[in-house]
Amino acid sequence: MRTVLAEDGALLREGLAALLDRFGFQVVAAVGDAEALVAAVGEHNPDLVVTDIRMPPGFTDEGLRAIVRLRQDRPELPVVALSQYVETSYASDLLDSGGGVGVGYLLKDRVGDVHEFLAILHRVAAGETVVDPQVVRKLLKRSSTPLATLTNREREVLGLVAEGYSNAAIAARLVVTEAAVNKHIGNIFTKLGFAPGEDRNRRVLATLTYLRDRAQP
Repeated sequence: MRTVLAEDGALLREGLAALLDRFGFQVVAAVGDAEALVAAVGEHNPDLVVTDIRMPPGFTDEGLRAIVRLRQDRPELPVVALSQYVETSYASDLLDSGGGVGVGYLLKDRVGDVHEFLAILHRVAAGETVVDPQVVRKLLKRSSTPLATLTNREREVLGLVAEGYSNAAIAARLVVTEAAVNKHIGNIFTKLGFAPGEDRNRRVLATLTYLRDRAQP
C-alpha cells in the first residue's frame, strides 16, 4: 500500500516509516511539514496518507488543513490524522469530506497497540471511518456551542470582527471583496439569532459570543 507519511519530529517520522515498511506499507514519501505533504501526494498519488496535525510553521492545525484540502481535490483519498490534542477547527470538515468515507482521527497517546494501529490503517484504506471516542465527545460538545452553525470562513471573519477590524480591513486580510465580507457578517448575525438593528450593537453581541465560546474549555 503506497503511503505518504507526514510528521515534523524526525525521530518519530523515521520510526513510523520503519514500522510501516516492516508491515507491508510502502512509504513513498516521509515529510516534515504540510506544504511538503501536499507536494508529496501530488507527486506520488498514494493509497493512504498518515499525518500529524500540528506541524510547521505554526504548529497548530497545518496537517489537518492540508488533508482537508487534499480531500477536496481527491475525495476518495484515505487519510489518517494523528494528534496529541483534539483540534476542533477543521475536524468536522475532515469528517464530512468525501462523504465521510476513508477517514481516521486518532489521538497519539491512545494508540497503545501496534497491531491495532496497523489494523486501523487498513480499515481506513478500505473506506471505513475510525475516530477516537475522545474526538467524538469533544466534537459533540463543540456542536452545542453558539458558533457551531458557522462555517470555517464565517468563524474566521467573526474572529477578525472580535479583534476590532472593520469590514474593509477584513476584506484586505482575507483577500476577498468587501461585499463578500458583508455577506459573511450578515450570515453570522442571522445564524447567531441577532435581529436586524443597529449594526454596531450586533457586532458587539457577536464579539461577546465569540469570546465566550473561546473561553470554554
